[in-house]
Amino acid sequence: MKPSNKFFIKFYFFYCCSSLYRIHGFLVEQTRHIPELELTAIQLRHEATGAEHLHIARDDDNNVFGVGFSTPPMSSSGTPHILEHTTLCGSKKFPVRDPFFKMLNRSLANFMNAFTANDYTIYPFSTTHLLDYENLRDVYMDATFHPYLRELDFKQEGWRLEHQIPHDRATPLQFKGVVYNEMKGQMSDAGYLYYSRVQQYMYPGTAYGYNSGGEPRNITDLTHQELLDFHKSHYHPSNAKFYTYGNFPLENHLMTINNKIKDFTKLIPDQGIKIIKPFDKPQRIVFQGPIDPMNNSEKQTKMSISFLTNDITDVVETFALRLFAYLLLDGHASPMYKALIDTNIGSDFSENTGYDSSTRISSLSIGLQGMKSQDIPLAEQTIRKVLEDIHRNGFDSKRIEAALHQTELGKKHKTSDFGLSLMHSISSGWFNNCNPADILEINKNIEIIKERIKSEPFFQNLVEKYFLTNLHTLTCIMEPDPRYTDELSREEENRLSSKTSALSESEKNKIYEQSIELIQKQEAEEDLSVLPSLRVSDISREMRRIPLEHHNLENCPVQWRTTVTNGITYFRMISKIGELPDELKIYLPLFAQALTSLGTKTKTMAEIDDDIRLYTGGINASPFVSTNHSDIDQYEEGIVIASHCLDRNINQMYDIMQQLLRETNFDNVEKLRTMIYGNATNMMNSVVESGHAYAKTFAASRIAPAMANSEVYGGMTQVYFMNKLAGTEDFQSVINKLKEISLYLLSKSSLRVAITCGAEAVNQNEVMLKKFLPSFPDVAKSSSHAVERPKFQISHEKAFFPLPFAVNFSAKCFRGTPYTHPDGSKLQVLSSLMKTHYLHREIREKNGAYGGGAVYSPTSGIFSFFSYRDPKTLETLETYKQAIDWVANRKFSQQEMDEAKLSIFQGIDAPISVAQEGLVYFEGRINDDMRQLRREQLLSVTEDDIKEAAKILEQQEHLNWSSVTIIGEGKPEILEDNKWKVYQ
Repeated sequence: MKPSNKFFIKFYFFYCCSSLYRIHGFLVEQTRHIPELELTAIQLRHEATGAEHLHIARDDDNNVFGVGFSTPPMSSSGTPHILEHTTLCGSKKFPVRDPFFKMLNRSLANFMNAFTANDYTIYPFSTTHLLDYENLRDVYMDATFHPYLRELDFKQEGWRLEHQIPHDRATPLQFKGVVYNEMKGQMSDAGYLYYSRVQQYMYPGTAYGYNSGGEPRNITDLTHQELLDFHKSHYHPSNAKFYTYGNFPLENHLMTINNKIKDFTKLIPDQGIKIIKPFDKPQRIVFQGPIDPMNNSEKQTKMSISFLTNDITDVVETFALRLFAYLLLDGHASPMYKALIDTNIGSDFSENTGYDSSTRISSLSIGLQGMKSQDIPLAEQTIRKVLEDIHRNGFDSKRIEAALHQTELGKKHKTSDFGLSLMHSISSGWFNNCNPADILEINKNIEIIKERIKSEPFFQNLVEKYFLTNLHTLTCIMEPDPRYTDELSREEENRLSSKTSALSESEKNKIYEQSIELIQKQEAEEDLSVLPSLRVSDISREMRRIPLEHHNLENCPVQWRTTVTNGITYFRMISKIGELPDELKIYLPLFAQALTSLGTKTKTMAEIDDDIRLYTGGINASPFVSTNHSDIDQYEEGIVIASHCLDRNINQMYDIMQQLLRETNFDNVEKLRTMIYGNATNMMNSVVESGHAYAKTFAASRIAPAMANSEVYGGMTQVYFMNKLAGTEDFQSVINKLKEISLYLLSKSSLRVAITCGAEAVNQNEVMLKKFLPSFPDVAKSSSHAVERPKFQISHEKAFFPLPFAVNFSAKCFRGTPYTHPDGSKLQVLSSLMKTHYLHREIREKNGAYGGGAVYSPTSGIFSFFSYRDPKTLETLETYKQAIDWVANRKFSQQEMDEAKLSIFQGIDAPISVAQEGLVYFEGRINDDMRQLRREQLLSVTEDDIKEAAKILEQQEHLNWSSVTIIGEGKPEILEDNKWKVYQ
């Protein structure tokens, strides 16, 4: 029977309206129904310890649990971050190594993680399964309140000194550790570095003046005892906040939590210093950061002006400033975008631009990246001029209306992770003494703002209060320095030398002995029976089938998903490429972006952008590639256009899309230049953050044709191409290419459409589609020099992309099988077993990479090994080879087989939003029968099948049907080896 909260909600309403009510050691302090979000917020306090509990009762079976602690840092040694990692390495009730990662494979949770924020740490998960929820809640609470925090765990997750080859004392000592290497990667990310430095300079003398994640130069000062002390004072129920969401009964939550924390003695937690003493005059800081070798070195300066704003406990003022930032900064029509980006003073806004309420006293920053150093005065003048203009004239009423429309649409558009999204939206405020229900009452806040707008020059007053007369402003400038990465390396070498030279012989012996002990601990077999687990029998044999209808309108296939959508229509359209010449394909991402960025001959993009925001939830276009479900060498490619709107705005949505798609002004050279400059900057930032994904895509592009196109559209090939375009002033040739592409795309014969809406909106969508579809030509241009494309040739390649990263990313990819082939299920289960039982230990625990593993994509048919922020990528490549041999010699228990399947079905059975329903068939033509068959194949995989799958990889290796990619630091072992192909 499906659990329900309805009885408990009525029960609490009865008591809470008249007096305080006690249940399982908790006092109900407030109950508030919030109709716009269809939820009831119940706030409780644990009487014995003072722990707070927020329960969000809502008819949603994707239930969420979170326990968090206020953890303001007292230095940049990364104490909160390292504690977050070490806490999950074993506890009193679950005395095994790394129960968190072990539970990833014993659960059907669709989300499990932990986060260290500026001043709090939180441990959330979500699942639809009640027993699963209870299991994970038990593990999470024991991990946070009763962790072992062993010294060896601290050394593995935090930092340690260890010989380069741990068993060989003749090799030099090195710094190692998961968090240490993670933060080395973060600090070599120019965007993260800039954001972090701005905050530290903005809030000196407070907790926010330190990096809660830790900086490598400070992490190596942290001791194990300091970690223990921080846990004792901060991971205590008196300093805790519990968050529960969904339709599981509240009483069960309260009883379980009370049993776990009732024996703690109440204490007064240290909240740290969060209130900044305002500057007595504006500050200006200049510092150096890493250089992007692919971009013009003269246009890599970052600058911003940051203004101290309100105390976030004033929820209405926080809401007002967030709305102000949206009006000021968001989209083509925003005043700052037009003044700073359209004029090409910078290529895009800086990473810190916007309103930041993650600190007790918030701030609003306006800045640029991708700019010339000599343009800093112009940028400063322009920012202040725009603020002065708003002070005089305010914002256009249509823009204000559009902003409020986006808020209304956002309330109705429900995502599958709604409970987690709510948690993140309230956390900063809640950990800084805001009433979370006040934050959730969107309608109330909107009404207050509307009344103020009517009665006073509301936004003009905000400008006067926070931006024109504010002395607490910080102008922060980061200049690119080609020596930055080398200086980081020298600093690490000097710090290492300082520590090692001070070691006594007994300390050196201890380092060696602990290294050996750690390796033995990592390799030791454990009895995992103490950990709770679901069973394969908990997985439904039958998949949920989604009814779809298919019709033709105006000779165009239309897929209909008719269901409850909360008054929203979701539109999706694919245009297949057809005979587009190969030399034009690399321009396709730019073409797709141009459709929604260049405007038309009669309207600027700023004018259209106002309409988009007033009537839709956005209009997006992007390249599309889909591997055939039954043949890896066949694929479909094109572009996909997507939008959604309130049903009352259906007509306007189609009208705007028709304008954008049929009347694009490809001759808008200034806007095109802005797009290209912004893309070049943002793509490089993306590589720094997600280099493993780029490495996987490039490696896969050498062994499968669909992935070869994906690489052209969104991989390193596209990154290099966009940087090349940014370095040229010959935009006319680009315009000509985009115009030529337009002749091959968006013909009626190339289109198919998917509509998801309520039954009441079907007729109106049909009416508008009958007007919309005939606006496209019947057929596209055929290539005048069309030739049969040569058959794709698989190639084995070792590719290296040298970039100034402190740690690297790697991937090795094998060609697998198409979706409908039974071997695909075997390879998918194999990837899970490898990741859990071998790769995690070797890549993360031993080598200190932040992440690594194996994954099999059933839709693309690619088996991938990968590592993320990895200091030892060459060793990792050997680990990939050894993993295959390991499988051949390993006996897998039935429990391990079951766990591998559970981990796979976490993704398969994860809740999806109504907007996503039917897209598997629409985009990949994979029908429900194919999905059901694959489900049965996955559930039926045996140990013999795993051995067979490993042999498939061995054969692929023998046939050279694999490829390798490394992105990052250029080591001599690679650069001097002619077997590696270096891409500069």
